[in-house]
Amino acid sequence: MTRERNTLVCEWSTVRDAPVRELFPGIRARPLWSGAGGAKAYVLEMDANTCWEGVDVHEPGPEEVFVVSGVFNDGDRDHPAGSFIHAPAGSSHVPQTRTGCTLFLFYPEG
Repeated sequence: MTRERNTLVCEWSTVRDAPVRELFPGIRARPLWSGAGGAKAYVLEMDANTCWEGVDVHEPGPEEVFVVSGVFNDGDRDHPAGSFIHAPAGSSHVPQTRTGCTLFLFYPEG
């Protein structure tokens, strides 16, 4: 009996090797992956006492956030390390932190 080999290949990257783009003073994005249909994954690093400039609106799709370290505030409440946040398409918030934080962001629809 012959077994066919799976032709799909896993993709991987490291945060250390990801290019850094400063979005606002003290807020940096590191792209980890881009997929079909605009899906994307990032690590977002926010220094202590930083705030997103303006309102972050989730378009065209939702945003999934996992707080890796520190305490993230969405403009309404604090989310400590280990928290998961689902922000549906069309929702918005003002990302900020007093302590500094690292987030994993996933955009399933871009």
